[in-house]
Amino acid sequence: MSRINYDLRLIRAIAFDVDGVLSPSTIPLHPNGVPMRMVNIKDGYAIQLAVKHGYKIAIITGADTEAIRVRFAGLGVEDIYLKAGQKVPCLKEWMAKYGLNPEEVAYVGDDIPDFEVMQMVGLSVAPVDAADDIKEIATYISPCRGGEGVGRDLLEQIMRVRGDWMSTAKAFGW
Repeated sequence: MSRINYDLRLIRAIAFDVDGVLSPSTIPLHPNGVPMRMVNIKDGYAIQLAVKHGYKIAIITGADTEAIRVRFAGLGVEDIYLKAGQKVPCLKEWMAKYGLNPEEVAYVGDDIPDFEVMQMVGLSVAPVDAADDIKEIATYISPCRGGEGVGRDLLEQIMRVRGDWMSTAKAFGW
């Protein structure tokens, strides 16, 4: 059973922002000035399982850190958009690449740069600590804070409704 007021059987693609969504909003800086992001292992597990089940996953972030590419490519994510100052073109390109209709797409964002793309998809999701403007337009507000399981919360609900959660041997390994 899902807590999300949306027909999750329609969702076949999920795009995520990184900072404030898959990593906490507070980011430590390395002494050389490069932001160091933390990631949630349970988010990672759910992302790689979704990829194995054929869901299209994208990362669309304004960040420009190779560590983000390495992390999410390692989970099987093929569509990683770094340095996305404007996210709308990235989302449109990704949706066109896979022939996705808006109602088949979920987007998870937390702040003003995510506002426009969240209005372009069927299911818009925000962490509980997202900016107020983002929470006002979100279809679903996860009880999780950014970096603390928002991805897992959403993906698990989608996959359970669609019968993909713990349904095959794929679920029991990385």
